[in-house]
Parts: sequence; structure tokens; C-alpha cells
Amino acid sequence: MAEKQNIEQDFIIDRLTNSILNTISGDSFQTEISILTKVDLKTVLKKNGWNFNWKTDHKNLSREVYKLTIINNPNVIQGLISITVENDHIFMNLLESAPFNIGKRKLYEGVAGNLVAYACKLSFQKGYEGFVAFTAKTRLIEHYEKTLGAYHFMNQRMIIETYSSRKLVEKYFKTF
Repeated sequence: MAEKQNIEQDFIIDRLTNSILNTISGDSFQTEISILTKVDLKTVLKKNGWNFNWKTDHKNLSREVYKLTIINNPNVIQGLISITVENDHIFMNLLESAPFNIGKRKLYEGVAGNLVAYACKLSFQKGYEGFVAFTAKTRLIEHYEKTLGAYHFMNQRMIIETYSSRKLVEKYFKTF
């Protein structure tokens, strides 16, 4: 059996919004989250600026990979998340905003927060009371504590518990 690899997450929560926010116009756009397809994999490549090999996670049968898109614009992926449904929580393996949503010139804010909120929502749907875990880069532990309400469990493991998880879900999803 292959050893489980924990990748240290280094996504930045730029802003918690109720959708995603265009940084140029200030307009808010409603989003939807759906399963990443094989066709989608052709666009989320390192040569297109993505940092991770999403094909690896997509092939892994123990993982589910989701894409965030703007409603009525399903062909432009704003961000991706890979999760594993564990026995009592959701584990976030990878989370990445699209290359055009990173850095000072990003097009949309709120992408990472939206994806984390979705993992929290799945946790509630599975009966796990909103518990979500992930491995953080050391330099971002305090950032995740402040922005997500996550707590530092041990080493680099972060956990989002029920209260913080519920706040995130209610922020991003109208129906809960």
C-alpha cells in the first residue's frame, strides 16, 4: 500500500466573501462547485501556470477533485480542491487558485475561502459536524488560525471545527 503523502498547503485566504469578487470592477459573482472532469484536466496543467499535477489526484480513487467556476461560465476554472473523505472528517489534500487568481494582479478574490467552505459543507453533509483537516506550511499556521478559525493541532496539522466551519459555510452558501 502506498504511503499517504501530506502536501503542505500554502493557499492564502485573501478575503472571505459570499461568492468571488472581481478585483478590477468590484463586482461579485456567484459560483458553483462541481467534479473535475477528464476534459478539464487538459486545461489545468503546469505549462498553463498551475503549480500541482492535478492528474495525479484525479486518478487517485480515494480522492475527490472539485472545480470552482462562475455560474454560467463553467469553462473557466477559478480554483481546485482535492479532498479525501475520512471516517470522521474531510481532509483537504490540495487547494489551488487558478494562476490568474494569485498574487498582486489576481482577477478574483475569495476563491480559496470558497473552496475551504465547500470542504466544510461536505463535512456537514457527511455527518462529520463540519470537521476539516489539512497540513499547513509552518509560516501560514497563524494566517489560517486568523482567517479560517482553524486551530493548530500538532506539527503542521490544522483542524477546522464545527463553529468555524459553520461560519464559513453560511458565508458562502445560501442554503445550508
